Amino acid sequence: MGTQDRPQTSEQELAAFEIATQDLVGLALSSVEQLEVSLPQFRLLLTLQRRGCSTSSDCAKALGVGNSSIIRLADRLRASGHLARGSDPAHRSVVTLELTAAGRQIVQQVTERRRQDLKAALDLLEPAERAACAAILDKQHHMAGHSISRPNSSHLPLQNPSRQASLLLAMHI
Repeated sequence: MGTQDRPQTSEQELAAFEIATQDLVGLALSSVEQLEVSLPQFRLLLTLQRRGCSTSSDCAKALGVGNSSIIRLADRLRASGHLARGSDPAHRSVVTLELTAAGRQIVQQVTERRRQDLKAALDLLEPAERAACAAILDKQHHMAGHSISRPNSSHLPLQNPSRQASLLLAMHI
């Protein structure tokens, strides 16, 4: 049976996924509460954790923001000791960014808290339910990643900070 032959998603199914999305986004956002850095700053730290030392323009592109925004975030993070700023000897106008030990510690702290919170939520399900849910989510991730067009998309969370507030309002979080 091809994807065109499958019945379309019902309103009830869509509502269940919307609620699950709200729950998961809420869980993810709660893991960054009470940090010594802002959410946009954390997103830059997370980007550098995933990419390693990167240029400011590469970080800006990955996060869907302007280079000047990244430079402002980087300056604040450098002042707080979470990020090291450098330059490319061959191209003095190129700014490089890299996590410090304090920056890596923040990312690790948030990741551990998020995993603990997610584990606690998943532990409420029976083992067979968790396994079935995980298998379906994995399948949906792989299928959607190949079939849904997302212009200017990356796999980083909350891709555009300027849309963050409207996203959260739309999701009632």
